[in-house]
Amino acid sequence: MTDKDILLRVGARIRELRKEKGFTQEALGEKGGFHFSYIGQIERGEKNVALLNLAKIAEALEVDISQLFIQAHREDSEETQADIQEINYMLNQQNPQKVAMAKNVVKEIFNYK
Repeated sequence: MTDKDILLRVGARIRELRKEKGFTQEALGEKGGFHFSYIGQIERGEKNVALLNLAKIAEALEVDISQLFIQAHREDSEETQADIQEINYMLNQQNPQKVAMAKNVVKEIFNYK
């Protein structure tokens, strides 16, 4: 994967999350403290955005920064995506022991070994 591929993928994911939240580039820029043209450059893969700026964008989008690097390959409904984000949020609030317990429960539910 080339550097440009990485920039394009992250930019596309930011655009996807921004649209899911119903934000314009201007609204996201304002919420994150950036000019809207900078958001557009990131979304088009034209800027090698700094990690701290990615954290600010994730915060403005109200998602964990890891969500900026996850490609949505599934054709889930908005409700399913919201459920997944809620589960992720809940897990991020727990201590490591509870996260491990939840992982084991999910493995059992899906018969995943």
